[in-house]
Amino acid sequence: MSSIFTKIITGEIPAYKVAEDDNFLAFLDINPNAKGHTLCIPKKEINKIFDMEEDHYMELMRFSRKVAKALELAVPCKRVGMAVVGLEVPHVHVHLIPLQEMDDMRFIKKEKLTPEEFESVAKAINSHL
Repeated sequence: MSSIFTKIITGEIPAYKVAEDDNFLAFLDINPNAKGHTLCIPKKEINKIFDMEEDHYMELMRFSRKVAKALELAVPCKRVGMAVVGLEVPHVHVHLIPLQEMDDMRFIKKEKLTPEEFESVAKAINSHL
C-alpha cells in the first residue's frame, strides 16, 4: 500500500509544493510546528532513512540543505531546525522547521494557516531556490 507521501508524489493528494526534481520533493507540512515547516522526501518510497543507499541519502541531504537555505530567506527565524523522525508516515522525510525557540521542534505546538497562507509561504520559499 502506498504511503500518503507517495500519493502526494503521484498527485492523488494535493500538496503545497516548494521544490521538486527527478528524485525528491519538498512541500509544506499541513500540520506545521511553525509557519514554513517543510518536508523533504525521496520520490522512491523507502521506510527508514538509514536504509537508503548512501549516494541517495547524500542527495537527499543536499536537496534538504538547498530548501532550508531558501526557507531561511523566506520565513523570518533564528535558524532552520532539521529532524528525521519518521514514525507517523512509513516514508523517509526530513522536517525543516523555522525556529524561534526550542519548543518549535517538539511536535506539540502546532500552527494554524489558511490555504492562502500556505500558498503564499510555498511561493516565497520557492522564489529563493
